[in-house]
Amino acid sequence: MDPPTYIPPWFLQNGWIMTLYMGLWSGRMWDAHLQDPTPPYIEVVFHGADEVPLFGWLAVPPQAQATIIGTYGITGTLENQWFLQILGRKAYAQGYAVVLFDWRAHGKTAQLSPVLTSDGLYEGEDFVHIAEQALQKGCPDPFWLAGYSLGGQLALWGVQAAQTMGMEITDAIAGAAVICPNLDANRSLRYLVQHPLGRYLEQAIARNLKALAWDIYQAHPGALDRAAIERVNSIQGFDHELVIASLGFASVHAYYEASCPLAFLPRIQRPTLILYAQDDPLFDPTITLDLQDLCTHNPNLTLWLTTHGGHVGYIAGAKNCQNYCDLDPWWAWNRILAWWDDLGPNLVEI
Repeated sequence: MDPPTYIPPWFLQNGWIMTLYMGLWSGRMWDAHLQDPTPPYIEVVFHGADEVPLFGWLAVPPQAQATIIGTYGITGTLENQWFLQILGRKAYAQGYAVVLFDWRAHGKTAQLSPVLTSDGLYEGEDFVHIAEQALQKGCPDPFWLAGYSLGGQLALWGVQAAQTMGMEITDAIAGAAVICPNLDANRSLRYLVQHPLGRYLEQAIARNLKALAWDIYQAHPGALDRAAIERVNSIQGFDHELVIASLGFASVHAYYEASCPLAFLPRIQRPTLILYAQDDPLFDPTITLDLQDLCTHNPNLTLWLTTHGGHVGYIAGAKNCQNYCDLDPWWAWNRILAWWDDLGPNLVEI
């Protein structure tokens, strides 16, 4: 499949404007721009790495052709992550079984377990365990992993885990498709806070992470240190105070280095699509050069690098929708679903 062309509306041809539009406006009107109904989800508690319980939704249409397992970004829940819900609706309507889940320390998963995030180090294995249990519940293989922003990082770790874990289910995990994945937190956090809007956004995310920690504190008394939560005042502060010690890291820098997907992308052996915008305001632009180089040298990686798109934006203009016969403006998911459809009949045994 040739790289698709993305053309935003004229007023969204700036990465910051697109990103803010998605955050402040699209969440209010997304349902009005989507014809597909909510799938008949059932609630499931999966068990991930180290038996950590993970809350999810599962839906299997008649004669499903494959299964998509997806999660969302740095904060949120299944209930409010409408961008992930769009994937669920569209995929189910096109004949895919769908599994969406609250990843570690998020949503109802946080009510089930006090285990905190690890930025992929364990979440990658969680994807594999979920696939194994979803298969037992009637979800057909092959399994495709999906995510966006930090969730995209987790899905990439899922592909890595499928290549290294000694489980029978790993042969059924075909690959992944991710939108604007976090690829290098050390570089991007330094870059983000240098911009006035970036500092504002970083603080907003930090407040959400702190609220997440307080929710766990209330649900699991004694699991987290109250004083440590009170000291959190940044994204790095959250990881420094609450995360890295239990994972065995001496510094946040070392933790981010270890969880950086750029290190293992050269070893990806399964079809993996990375949709990435050059004007994404959250990520250091120098990462784009590294990403292009890595994808050039690994034929299993497909990079769709677009000029516009912002951070997990990709609202399509009317002409762009017409060019692809899209019935809605959700360009990124439409192209990803077409990519999966195109690969489906051509998959070979890994």
